Amino acid sequence: MNGLTWIAQIILAACFLVTGAGKLFAYKRLLGVVDARLKGPPTGVSAGLASFIGVAEIAGALAVVMPLEILPPELAAGHLLARIGAAGLALIMVLAGIYHLRRKEEAAPAVSLFLLALFVLLERWPR
Repeated sequence: MNGLTWIAQIILAACFLVTGAGKLFAYKRLLGVVDARLKGPPTGVSAGLASFIGVAEIAGALAVVMPLEILPPELAAGHLLARIGAAGLALIMVLAGIYHLRRKEEAAPAVSLFLLALFVLLERWPR
């Protein structure tokens, strides 16, 4: 199961690195693409909030693939950073799902990424 968990962690990190970098470095272009595709009300997300979300997504993505092993296994600290990162990304996806549902948009990508983050969190939880 460890191999499958690592694959899930890598997929999760890749998704959030790409989306976080888009929010952080190409917000104006991303905003134009989203507004043109959806043809609904404006997104209502300021550049500052998008940058904050982008930084949080990148930090979570890096945390998920860099497990911190600083305490002995008997103290159950294995993969502590991966658990913290997965929990943070899951929270971001809950908030993203609420945002998209309120705008009457599809929330399936947010739900899928939430479930993937939850899988990583539960698999990295000490037993």
